[in-house]
Amino acid sequence: MGKQKRQEDPPAGAPAWMNTFSDLMNLLLCFFVLLFSMSTVDAEKFEVIIASFQSHFSVLQGGGSSIGDGEMVGAGINQLPYYDTFYNPDANSSGKGQFQEDGSRTNADNSVIDRADPEDGTAQGGDDPELADNPDTDQNEAQLTDQQLQEQYEQKGLEESEQIAEEVQENTAKYGIQDQVEVSFNAQYVMITLNGAVLFDSGSEVIREDALPLVDKVGRILNHYKDNMIEVEGHTDNVPIHNGRFEDNNVLSMYRALSVADRLREVTKIDPAHIKSSGRGDYVPIADNSTAEGRALNRRVVIKIYNSYNLEEQS
Repeated sequence: MGKQKRQEDPPAGAPAWMNTFSDLMNLLLCFFVLLFSMSTVDAEKFEVIIASFQSHFSVLQGGGSSIGDGEMVGAGINQLPYYDTFYNPDANSSGKGQFQEDGSRTNADNSVIDRADPEDGTAQGGDDPELADNPDTDQNEAQLTDQQLQEQYEQKGLEESEQIAEEVQENTAKYGIQDQVEVSFNAQYVMITLNGAVLFDSGSEVIREDALPLVDKVGRILNHYKDNMIEVEGHTDNVPIHNGRFEDNNVLSMYRALSVADRLREVTKIDPAHIKSSGRGDYVPIADNSTAEGRALNRRVVIKIYNSYNLEEQS
């Protein structure tokens, strides 16, 4: 038998290609370290991204509300788009709208917007798997959030209307017409009521000469609210009109409102497009039409100053 040739031992150390591979990995590591060192994390933008995921995909705590631009949709329920006008400043500004450790979210004045409440079964993003997997629970959470937002929106409008009403009352006293007008307000607007008998003769739509100073002084007050929508409404009692100029009380009330609106356009600096007029006839009485006193109260002109939370509805 011939002598078997001895195989040569492989070279010592790692294969040669490992050097090239190691250099490539080092270069990639340096590249990503440089990218990371040049990047910055904007905390405010990060919170907005988190809130966006929360509202659109309901994958985070409290998924039923919306922060940011666009129509708000939660659990298949369309919400009022104008909520964003109220909600955005409190939630998207720096240092506002923070998520707390207990799952609650606060607005600008640190008051709680929504909070997990395990006792009534409306915990948002809780640890209970039965609640998390129940679509009915998600819908109830969205409905609850809608109600909370609507209540807060109306509260903001009510607060602004109250402030405007106080200013209007101060100015009526300043101009000496506090006994000739009545001021009231709600969550949508401030209402200035003028007695129709003071403004117009019976069956006429022309403002009396002695009533023009009253309308002009009301116009001076309205000049403070040039960015608000102003609506003038005419109202009558239920006694049928007996002249050939107007078909019925509806037409009479419409012309009376138009007369006051036109006068306000003349004496104020308000954009004419911001002043509207309408006739309501005898459909909205505030007193009993069976008495002379009640009918006198129902014959009136109402001037509404809409607050900033209800401008879109009136434009």
